[in-house]
Amino acid sequence: MAPWLALVTGFFLLLIQGILKNMAYEVTATRRRPKIFDELAGQDFVVATLKNSLAQGHIAHAYLFSGPRGCGKTSAARILARSLNCEQGPTATPCGVCPTCKEISRGASLDIIEIDGASNTGVNDVRQIKDEVLFPPNSGRYKVYIIDEVHMLSNSAFNALLKTIEEPPPYIVFIFATTELHKVPATIKSRCQQFAFRLIPIEMIGSLLKATCEEMHIQSEDEALFWIAKESTGSLRDAYTLFDQVVAFSDGSIRSALIREKLGLLGLDNLNALAEACVEHDRTRAFLLIDDMLNAGIAIEQFIMDLAGYYRSMLFIKAGITRETLLAYSPDRFSRKVLEGLNKLHLEHALDLLLTLYRDVRYSLSPRFELETVVSKLCWLGQWISPLELRAAITEVQAALGFPASSELGGGRSSPSGMDPPRALHDAPIPTPPPQEQLPQEPNRRFSSGQAYSLTENFDRFMAAKVSGASSSDFINPVSPAFHGAGYPGSVSMMGRQEPKIPASIATDAVDSTVHHNGSLDSPQLAPQVERVLQVFRGTVVKEK
Repeated sequence: MAPWLALVTGFFLLLIQGILKNMAYEVTATRRRPKIFDELAGQDFVVATLKNSLAQGHIAHAYLFSGPRGCGKTSAARILARSLNCEQGPTATPCGVCPTCKEISRGASLDIIEIDGASNTGVNDVRQIKDEVLFPPNSGRYKVYIIDEVHMLSNSAFNALLKTIEEPPPYIVFIFATTELHKVPATIKSRCQQFAFRLIPIEMIGSLLKATCEEMHIQSEDEALFWIAKESTGSLRDAYTLFDQVVAFSDGSIRSALIREKLGLLGLDNLNALAEACVEHDRTRAFLLIDDMLNAGIAIEQFIMDLAGYYRSMLFIKAGITRETLLAYSPDRFSRKVLEGLNKLHLEHALDLLLTLYRDVRYSLSPRFELETVVSKLCWLGQWISPLELRAAITEVQAALGFPASSELGGGRSSPSGMDPPRALHDAPIPTPPPQEQLPQEPNRRFSSGQAYSLTENFDRFMAAKVSGASSSDFINPVSPAFHGAGYPGSVSMMGRQEPKIPASIATDAVDSTVHHNGSLDSPQLAPQVERVLQVFRGTVVKEK
């Protein structure tokens, strides 16, 4: 080939390579990778320590960077390598224009060796490193080994590396990066300066995404960028990756409505509508809303996560928290009807139901059936009785029936049958009941076993009569087993003993207090709730001395 032809061919090849390089797409996470320490977001302690060490000339022979994924460990290692080998260094601010800095930025420097710990786990790979460290750097000041995911090395590889890390040649610097610090042996940790990287705050990720949109001339809604930042869970790389995906279908304008449509998210409006249907006990509308949302392509697992996050935000608002980074939305956008219809105990129970559902749904025969069942339970959430409310109701029932003071509730005494009574259902102090009309009784008088259980049977019959709609007069003079000893005024004699006759006013008060805590007598949930009250009520009787 003629010399001129070879020269022309080489020229065109270089031209084509340059054109292809300029046309190649570069993802946002790579394009916006920090080049200096000041660009490293959210790692103030790491940045300040490394900059001071470089300024003072205190260069360690081994560094260990640990922390979650996508928070800047590898970027910090490359910046440190550039700072050590910059022609103006070692310096905390590498120039980025000298040949050494450009080579490191392109990944073409022979003195910066990046090793994937997951692919080079054996002792033979470490032996190769031990042989290479004997040779000085090619053109730079230091030869830097960056070993990513170092926890993947085998125990033999770690042991072979110990002596080299402890006493390396003066021109060698090791930088280890790992996401699982607990898997790194203590013998390695003790030979390294350790730096713990942290998750990046959501507000900082949102501001970086906003700057990226301005750089790319993309219009964006703050709510949409905030959602991307929240979904990244503190990882800037994850945020940039999700940002690229959203940009791909946004056509130059990032909108929250479009994100919900394309990615299959519920959105706050749908969550408000579903929660309002549950508060209004409208199961029909709630089931229809579920069907519409699932037909729109929303995955059941995502449905459960979004609904759980909604009730979590409601619980935070009830606690007085208005920070949008915790609520995911402005507090004003949440339904006031749901906030007023549910208390903190109801919201905690709703969260417990949804979190249990998320754990169980993967083993379910039909995840959709499981979801619909839980939403049906949420529709009567306002009638659910917490252990604290149940205990308060029992205390009022005891006071209405003239039982001893509530301080004896759940005191660990044994029942006449020899079974221990159920313990108190909540650790909070027992609420002081309102003043009730007390039946006349002797000072320090205690109920015997037969008396207590006769009263319990009377209470059972009275509640059953109320639920069935029978006349309460049948309860006032019941026929029950023998009652040991004189009870209350107006008792009737039976087989030489006396039967208690509980005044109608006291019995009515007991039912009224029970109705107050359990809802309407016509409610289908009343019967099991009354049974729960009676179960605990039976365990609170005082054993005869």
